[in-house]
Amino acid sequence: MQDTLLSPARASVAKLATGFTLLLVLLMLFGASTSYAQSVRPPGQAATFDDGIEDGPPNTLGDDSDSDFWRNFRGGDPNDVKQMISTLPEGAVMTTTGEHWRKIREDYILKYAGWFPLGVVAILLLYHLIKGKMRIPGGYSGKTLPRFDINQRVAHWFMASVFIILGITGLIILLGRPLIVPVLGKEVNSVLTSASMQGHNLFGPLFILALLWMFFKFVRGNFFQIVDLKWIFKLGGFFGGHVSSSQFNFGEKTWFWIVILVGIVMSVTGILLLFPWLVEDLRWLQLSTILHAVGAILLISVAIGHIYVGTVGMEGSLDSMLKGEVDENWAKAHHDLWYEEVTGKSATETADKEGTS
Repeated sequence: MQDTLLSPARASVAKLATGFTLLLVLLMLFGASTSYAQSVRPPGQAATFDDGIEDGPPNTLGDDSDSDFWRNFRGGDPNDVKQMISTLPEGAVMTTTGEHWRKIREDYILKYAGWFPLGVVAILLLYHLIKGKMRIPGGYSGKTLPRFDINQRVAHWFMASVFIILGITGLIILLGRPLIVPVLGKEVNSVLTSASMQGHNLFGPLFILALLWMFFKFVRGNFFQIVDLKWIFKLGGFFGGHVSSSQFNFGEKTWFWIVILVGIVMSVTGILLLFPWLVEDLRWLQLSTILHAVGAILLISVAIGHIYVGTVGMEGSLDSMLKGEVDENWAKAHHDLWYEEVTGKSATETADKEGTS
């Protein structure tokens, strides 16, 4: 009877002891596995490989702040005008100077570019009204001297033709929006600008060829001399008085070198704008748009003066490029040193004899 009463109690104690034992065993197994996992080491002779990954600083940006990182990433401070020409910061993948270049183009070039050619036209018109055409002293003599051969004349007119086409198309591209749109509308300006762009790109490479041809054909007589100083002091004789000159006077020489030097700038910038992948830094293209426009306005403005003097401004001047020869009296008046070199006669004595005969 007593054993019967104690058997349930013993059974409960046995179950409790068994459960506690199992829990203790599980805890021992878990601790052993954790300790084993933490103490695993490769064998002493095991090969080890460097994965090339170095531990970085706690701050992944190093000593830079977030602002410094993103400023360098986009090419510097966009409000800093010096970024237009300064070296890009290390790690820069963008440029933010486009707004500066746009302002130069919009606020200065487009606003004032058209006034320079118009100003030259106004000055020449005023001069012509006051002074008139520069006549040949003594009139035409009927005797001529060869001045330019056929190769020189073809080179000149080839350059003139290409230049006029590029000048007209370039002005339409540059000034079409502010000048053509208000008068003829957007549709007409769009058609003209598109056609001008095609023509400009087509004749642009021909300008480089014409430039080289002009240089080799005319460079020989276009080096500056001491006598050119007298031409400068007398303002080329435009306001009276005789001015001595060799084959080319100071004005012609200056025009030649403007065409060559500015033409080189126009050629290089034109190539970059036509093939933009030639440069990695976008700022070269931004600079090219400015230099190309400024160079074009300069060439067009000076060319207007050259055309005036070579046509209606000076009597007998156009014959040199149309016929290749000039009247002797013209040569004595405008290029006396060249006349003496070609003929072996004194321009002054010849003029005096002819004046008294």
